[in-house]
Amino acid sequence: MKLGKVEFCHFLQIIALFLCLSGMNQAELSRSRSKPYFQSGRTRTKRSWVWNQFFVLEEYMGTDPLYVGKLHSDVDKGDGSIKYILSGEGASSIFIIDENTGDIHATKRLDREEQAYYTLRAQALDRLTNKPVEPESEFVIKIQDINDNEPKFLDGPYTAGVPEMSPVGTSVVQVTATDADDPTYGNSARVVYSILQGQPYFSVEPKTGVIKTALPNMDREAKDQYLLVIQAKDMVGQNGGLSGTTSVTVTLTDVNDNPPRFPRRSYQYNVPESLPVASVVARIKAADADVGPNAEMEYKIVDGDGLGVFKISVDKDTQEGIITIQKELDFEAKTSYTLRIEAANMHVDPRFLSLGPFSDMTTVKIIVEDVDEPPVFTSRLYSMVVSEAAKIGTIIGTVAAHDPDASNSPVVIDLTGICQRRMQMKNILTQRITCKELSLLVFGLLFVENPAQIGRGYVAITILDINDNAPEFAMEYETTVCENAQPGQVIQKISAIDKDDPPNGHQFYFSLTAEAANNHNFTLQDNKDNTATVLTRRNGFRRQEQSVFYLPIYIVDSGSPSLSSTNTLTIRVCDCDADGIAQTCNAEAYILPAGLSTGALIAILACVLTLLVLVLLIVTMRRRKKEPLIFDEERDIRENIVRYDDEGGGEEDTEAFDMAALRNLNIMRDTKTRRDVTPEIQFLSRPTFKSIPDNVIFREFIWERLKEADVDPCAPPYDSLQTYAFEGNGSVAESLSSLDSISSNSDQNYDYLSDWGPRFKRLADMYGTGPDCLYS
Repeated sequence: MKLGKVEFCHFLQIIALFLCLSGMNQAELSRSRSKPYFQSGRTRTKRSWVWNQFFVLEEYMGTDPLYVGKLHSDVDKGDGSIKYILSGEGASSIFIIDENTGDIHATKRLDREEQAYYTLRAQALDRLTNKPVEPESEFVIKIQDINDNEPKFLDGPYTAGVPEMSPVGTSVVQVTATDADDPTYGNSARVVYSILQGQPYFSVEPKTGVIKTALPNMDREAKDQYLLVIQAKDMVGQNGGLSGTTSVTVTLTDVNDNPPRFPRRSYQYNVPESLPVASVVARIKAADADVGPNAEMEYKIVDGDGLGVFKISVDKDTQEGIITIQKELDFEAKTSYTLRIEAANMHVDPRFLSLGPFSDMTTVKIIVEDVDEPPVFTSRLYSMVVSEAAKIGTIIGTVAAHDPDASNSPVVIDLTGICQRRMQMKNILTQRITCKELSLLVFGLLFVENPAQIGRGYVAITILDINDNAPEFAMEYETTVCENAQPGQVIQKISAIDKDDPPNGHQFYFSLTAEAANNHNFTLQDNKDNTATVLTRRNGFRRQEQSVFYLPIYIVDSGSPSLSSTNTLTIRVCDCDADGIAQTCNAEAYILPAGLSTGALIAILACVLTLLVLVLLIVTMRRRKKEPLIFDEERDIRENIVRYDDEGGGEEDTEAFDMAALRNLNIMRDTKTRRDVTPEIQFLSRPTFKSIPDNVIFREFIWERLKEADVDPCAPPYDSLQTYAFEGNGSVAESLSSLDSISSNSDQNYDYLSDWGPRFKRLADMYGTGPDCLYS
């Protein structure tokens, strides 16, 4: 009867438990014949108990605590006066002890792979005094292993390679499985290997896990990859053991076991004779079934009549042989070439020489085609020299060209290039020099043409420089001198440039002009290296006295003839800090208060102006509030009638209004102009009048206006007592109109209105006495 995997594990657990129980007597405490242990005094007796190692089976699945062992002291008489305590790893959490009997139990499932053993300490105490009756002693509980872990390939899956055509038994790769069980106990961690997939090509060593080839002459060109499945099984491969698998991908690597072969025995190509040198004539390739370095090959021309005319090289990417031209082809000289070309592997494996020579031969025939060739110059490059001061018509040099064809057509020469020169027949004549005034190389492109072809030659014209540019400052210098500068202090180092290009380089000489040589402020020192230094002659520079100095400097070059120029150096006097760094160079800034910059002063002035504007606005608004609505120097007899929703004091409330204006209408009034009302029609001012109207008429007139204002939605939010020029009935003033004044017999003379200007011309025409002024 076969045991299953689970039944076998349970069987092992029962056997281990039986062994553990049978050895329990050995785990108990053995009494010693030593003297009892006393706490008092310096004497100490030999310990009275001896510990053996306890064992407990892992992965216990029972419901009751697992019995581990028993602790007992020879001091314990069995009367309950001794109490046992346990401390150390897992005490109280995993292991508990019966304080009366000393029995130890495990309360949790234990895993040896997590922790293989536990170190604990036990002690026997007097129950009444709680004092130890025995010294504390240490013991170990070791976890006993069972087969509960299958082998695992920690590095899987694997990839490996082996050369093709390898002999049988060639090592490919080693696989390793790890079993977490205890290798020192039983066969739980003893692993054997076997191959489940990949036969008959490969095999595996059962104990070592080394994979080897099992067949000879495996060809990569036929199949280049294999997938293997390897199994690792514990319990020495016996039934009931646990197993694990992994995959191994084996790739056959290439070896040079295939020689190169040309697909054809001969090739033919047609090439025009005008093909330039280094042009590609043809590409040929020998086939090779290998890859990588094993397929690399070299080509060479081993025979033929074109050894010096053509060459062959290899394309590293495609392994093609590239045939190119080394010399110019000439149909009139030779019409065809024959080449014998060999292709051979660069890396030959001696093991496979028996397969044949690792090279191959082919024949290439090249036919030269005739073309109409362009004219050619006697030289590819002509070098000529001309001075930049050369006059128009100066002969620079001579070029010549001819037609290489048998027809010998006439040749016409023209010139074009960078500087646009003209050429007359075979002589190059200067038209004008427009190039940069430096010594440079000018390439003229010569077109030599017959009716169909153009040939090219090159003329290199070197323009010789003459000294026609005066030296000048190398840059615009911003020179400053500190107010506290000392005599002899360097304030500027200057240099010069010259557009000319002398053969031996520039050499400049610096000095002050005659009028500046004796100045008391600055001096100039020539450094003899195309630079000069400006130094101070005195101290005590003051911006308020002179803020800018102009120093004329005379510069001479070393040309023949030499040229010179005078350049002015502007020197500004500045206020500097302790390190000599200029802070401000403005002369006006000298009188500003210390500690305030120009920006700060501007900000302060802006704040002051803003405050002044605010004050003026406030004063203006207050004055406008105090001004009356009517132009009256003393008082305005008109009062506003304001309508309120609350009940007022009636006629006795006269604090806000002058009710006398409504009660007594027989008063003298002058015409006033309201500030808050703009009349629609402007009338001429009338003289003051006295009105004594009827009270009834005015009362009705006022009430009608009040009613209109009450129902008018566009009226302002207040009622106002309007003053109207209503005379009433029976006015004693009669009509004041001036419409009839022109016909009246008035003695008033209005001729003076004509002298008042054009504004009074209309009145002068109406009231003047002249014959032409009436209705003019």
